[in-house]
Amino acid sequence: MTTQARHQYLIIGAGPAGLQLSYFLQQAGADYLTLEREDRPGGFFERYPRHRRLISLNKVHTTSTDPEIRLRWDWNSLLNDSGLLFPSYSREYFPQADDLIRYLVDFQKVHDLNVRYRTPVVRVERSGDGFAVHTAGGTLHCRCVIVAAGWGAPFIPAIKGIEHAVGYETMPVDPERYAGRRVLIIGKGNSAFETASAILGHASMVHLASRRPLRLAWNTKHPGDVRGHYGALLDSYQFKTLHSVLDCTIDEIRPVGDRFEVSITYTHADGEQATLEYDTVIRCTGFRADTSIFAPECRPRLERDGRLPSLDPDWQATGVDGLYFAGTLAQARDFKRASSAFIDGFRYNLRTLTRLLCERYDGIPLPYDVAPSDPQGLTALVLDRVNWSSALWTQFEYLCDALVLDPESGRLRHYIDLPEDYAISRFEDLYTVTLRWGRDDYGDVFAIERHPQPERAAESAFIHPVIRRHRRGELVSEVHLLEDLLAEWRRPDRHVAPLEAFFARELPAWGISSGPSPR
Repeated sequence: MTTQARHQYLIIGAGPAGLQLSYFLQQAGADYLTLEREDRPGGFFERYPRHRRLISLNKVHTTSTDPEIRLRWDWNSLLNDSGLLFPSYSREYFPQADDLIRYLVDFQKVHDLNVRYRTPVVRVERSGDGFAVHTAGGTLHCRCVIVAAGWGAPFIPAIKGIEHAVGYETMPVDPERYAGRRVLIIGKGNSAFETASAILGHASMVHLASRRPLRLAWNTKHPGDVRGHYGALLDSYQFKTLHSVLDCTIDEIRPVGDRFEVSITYTHADGEQATLEYDTVIRCTGFRADTSIFAPECRPRLERDGRLPSLDPDWQATGVDGLYFAGTLAQARDFKRASSAFIDGFRYNLRTLTRLLCERYDGIPLPYDVAPSDPQGLTALVLDRVNWSSALWTQFEYLCDALVLDPESGRLRHYIDLPEDYAISRFEDLYTVTLRWGRDDYGDVFAIERHPQPERAAESAFIHPVIRRHRRGELVSEVHLLEDLLAEWRRPDRHVAPLEAFFARELPAWGISSGPSPR
């Protein structure tokens, strides 16, 4: 490597996000290089999850033979044209991390992606109109840096005595090590429940503790919240087995002999305090971004307790021109809503990011198709998209299709898979097409009263299409289409007629003739 080597794009990290972005840039004919510190891709999954079973679904058997629709339930495959898909590597519904590593290794080889292994990045600095990226083997220059390195370090909360806790990243995983012991797990996310589930039949007592109440995925619709297959611990809590889930502030951890005294203040008990005794304290509080490689002039701002970089709607680091984030680190824009923290979500983000990068740096216009401008044709287009697109399905309430009037030609431009906030900021007057969940004011998610009338579609609780018009950033009109158990939105009375009527009312406001009357 020479100090004069230069590329348009440098990608840091060859995990799932780095490989996916490499693939798209290569398909676009872009000048890129991906740098990876390890000797093969997916280094994070060499170590995590600690008990080796992923929480990402691998639904091999579906009712559809359409490859696009099948991706809705294949959470581990990267997008590609070669047919290299993860279900060929595992048939398990919750697969093993080692199977994902094998898949990533083959993905890089099959597509001959331009990845340089054993090349850790030690410093990123501003240089001219781009960046200088220093590695142990020399310095590379580029116009644009995309960080796809994944989590960098554990997140350590500011608790007095936290140094006495064993980190998730180093804890012994043999459940026999916890036999007969009283264990406190700090945290209530998936790593905490993964750990608790592994030792549940061995420890005499397992407590999970954090300030905030437990967030269950079936309530929040977010796959990063606690999943149903960890329900055994919740059963144990309710069945009075001394295993517990505590909402509390941990005030201090103190070693006393070979045990620990932990002082807590309960969240929902009028300030009640207690001191509990444990044999082991384990920290399962997640991870954070590592920004130590960045020089001060290009160091990204962080948010969410310093865990994630702050991003603009195009995934560019706020205030740092030319620095982008990809993969799980780029979830701030849809935090705890869609699936940008996971492969099944960020693979679509990266397809769109590639188009935005090529537009800015290579002068390739953002692609679009011309949409029909009559209610019937536009309705057919929209329903085709929501019934088929896996991007809109997975990245619900985040990615959208945008319908934009071209003032010169008077025709509608159809852009696909844009972040909705980006589309609204870029185009002054547009329709967005998304899939959304409905109301969340129900008490029991398994006993929801439904109202299956088209005029009450906005009250749908299940995922359903929503078409909105925005003008200069303001929402001016919208229509919801009724939910459907099998996610098939084509019924003439429930979906087609309401959407045609909506466009018949709306299009004249753009100076577009409404065409034939809606059926």
